[in-house]
Amino acid sequence: MLVRAAGWLYRKLGPRYLVAYLGWELVSALLIALGTVGIFSLYQRMSDSQLHAVVLFSWGAVLLALAAGFKKVRRSSRPLREWIAAEDKEKGAAEAWRTAVGLPLEFVSRQWWQPIAFIIVPTAVFIPVYLKLPAYSALIIAAGTGVAVVYSAILHFFGSELALRPVVEHISKSLPPGFSGDGVGAPLRWKLLGALPLINVVTGVIVSGLSANDRGHISQLGLDVAAAVVVAFTISLELTLLVTRSVLSPVRDLMVATERVRAGDLSARAPVVSGDEMGVLARGFNAMLDGLQERERLREAFGSYVAPDVAERVLREGTMLEGEEVEVSIVLVDICDFTAFAERSSARETVAYLNDFFGLVVPILRRHGGHADKFIGDGVLGVFGAPERLGDHADRALAAACEIALAVEERYGDELRMGVGVNSGPVSAGSVGGGGRLEFTVVGDPVNVAARVEHATRELGDRVLLTEATRCLLSRDGIPLEPRGAIPLKGKSEPIPIWAPDLGAIDEARFEAAVPGVEAERLASP
Repeated sequence: MLVRAAGWLYRKLGPRYLVAYLGWELVSALLIALGTVGIFSLYQRMSDSQLHAVVLFSWGAVLLALAAGFKKVRRSSRPLREWIAAEDKEKGAAEAWRTAVGLPLEFVSRQWWQPIAFIIVPTAVFIPVYLKLPAYSALIIAAGTGVAVVYSAILHFFGSELALRPVVEHISKSLPPGFSGDGVGAPLRWKLLGALPLINVVTGVIVSGLSANDRGHISQLGLDVAAAVVVAFTISLELTLLVTRSVLSPVRDLMVATERVRAGDLSARAPVVSGDEMGVLARGFNAMLDGLQERERLREAFGSYVAPDVAERVLREGTMLEGEEVEVSIVLVDICDFTAFAERSSARETVAYLNDFFGLVVPILRRHGGHADKFIGDGVLGVFGAPERLGDHADRALAAACEIALAVEERYGDELRMGVGVNSGPVSAGSVGGGGRLEFTVVGDPVNVAARVEHATRELGDRVLLTEATRCLLSRDGIPLEPRGAIPLKGKSEPIPIWAPDLGAIDEARFEAAVPGVEAERLASP
């Protein structure tokens, strides 16, 4: 209910919410001072006028300490105030978040000497003098006031966290990706170890004061404070540590599992060691990881059937990728006379042979920035420039075609003859299909021309041929080209100029220079 009330006030007040927050700090501090004087009156008999004077003096001391603290907070909270008032919530969000989260701790811990100078020491001097108490009572009053100050600090800390929660939630929506707030705020361990013993001390002093029959002995206050402190940090300390350990152990297990997941280990699981809310949180965390692991398995399986960049786009945008016109380069690789091989081989042998061939070709396409769009019988259609746009798609396609030709010759020698056709031009790239069956592909005349050019390798005897359209888009001169003239292609009314790379003149160093980054990609590939 308090969190909802704070959120409602923040939405209503906006930038003025911080003023209301400081007003709450002021009112709560004065109430704690009044309560402290009330506890003191349980031990020391005072007239009404004396009680009023002590209350007013304590309020004055508290106001001085708060004024000094507010001045410091005003300077340190500037990033938060500027963010709340700004229209652009993206700018300065990280600094505002750190300020909001760290403000409660800073408010109660910075300038620690101010409560001593403005509250504890003046109170320990004024009350004994005003009430004509023994000199030793100054130490007793200082101890009791110190307990009240520490109690007030811890109460203000937790109250400030609650009050600033709607602000922090609002800022968190504008934080940049990958933002880390590590090291800001007080650890949970110190929250528990600081609050629980103090509760025991304050409770012990109040109960002892209420049960006392005689209010005339100020020394009793000193004994009660000392006894309460000793009990809180000896007998009750074990209970405090047990409660702290009960809360922190599941949290620590979750943190360890989270770090493993952040490092990429989706097999990490948090042990479920209780049936309370921490157990529910651990079970929810494990269920979430089960879903992430299943998603990763689907991603890996999906990526085995389509190109990884296509798989990422489908997972990001959905199955129906809208077609867009884009300029690409097509590399069509096909085995010559494969029908005869398939006729004299078993189905198992044919599939194994094709898998070995594609296992050589596909990584080369990927290494140069392309992907295997589809397998067509004993051929593969490689695409450069879609879905990822590439300004040098023609250079990459030609380099990949040449490397494929050289790699096939090195592995198979004269046992396998293949042809590669390269062509460039505008195509429509997107989802094609129906009846629940879709595939990402490129459609357009450049694909048909690449197929015709690949078929021309059988007539001209070259292993790689490219069109004039691809040659005109080349931006690097690492691969020498030889003209093959203009040849007629099926389905084209005019002959098309064809070029062939001089594979014999391509050594490895010049080939790698043709497309920068190929060597690094090759070394990084399995």
